[in-house]
Amino acid sequence: MHYRVEVQIADALASTDIDSDLVERAVLTTLTQQAYAQAVEVSVYITTAAEVQQLNRDYRAKDAPTDVLSFADDGADSPFVLPPDMPRTLGDIAISWPHVVAQAAEYGHSQARELAFLTVHGVLHLLGYDHERGGAEDAEMRSIQEVIMLLLELPRG
Repeated sequence: MHYRVEVQIADALASTDIDSDLVERAVLTTLTQQAYAQAVEVSVYITTAAEVQQLNRDYRAKDAPTDVLSFADDGADSPFVLPPDMPRTLGDIAISWPHVVAQAAEYGHSQARELAFLTVHGVLHLLGYDHERGGAEDAEMRSIQEVIMLLLELPRG
């Protein structure tokens, strides 16, 4: 299947060593593991905590910091029909780099693992998973995340 991934890093983080190849690999591994059958494009934006908080406030009416946001694009509002070989936009993900750094330290693992985990988490949200309801769906999402992290060779611990 044809997947396209665009990774952008905020200008404010230009001097930071962020592995955009890892982010791309995490997106592709998640889509492949989930056997997503459509050609899609996913954009990932890695930025400051303040900018992610602003996005959270503007688009979710939650004026609070968070580590990752996903904005799914279901294409329902688009009047355009895409050519068969052109991927549709699955959605956008915003990741707070300061949260990556802090959470990696808090959980005792690498920043690479945390960055990949938040990317996988964001893609699963784009695919419709929602852990916020709790119960079986939360457990299923956690299980899938761990499988994908193993595929990325970034297991827990």
